[in-house]
Amino acid sequence: MEANLAIFQELKAQTTLLVEQAAAARAAEFEAVLADIRAKVTKYGLTEWNIFARAGWALVKTRERGRPQIPRPENGGGVVGEGACANWITDAKNRDR
Repeated sequence: MEANLAIFQELKAQTTLLVEQAAAARAAEFEAVLADIRAKVTKYGLTEWNIFARAGWALVKTRERGRPQIPRPENGGGVVGEGACANWITDAKNRDR
């Protein structure tokens, strides 16, 4: 039983060591890749559009807004650009309320 416990503790120590080594290797590789990408972006004058739009990523576009809805009570019309006034408004007893 104690032999199994010793083997388990040894394997646990090896696992911890390997996790630390993997994290250090990933950090070093990350820095190298990032430096390479930054150098190429500067060299070729790339933008995020060049990189991500061609990869199929949808970049955020500004939304075109409609015309503002401005009421026109002075001439009896409804809203600017919306055509004739609705019948339920036209037939109202007191439109000035």
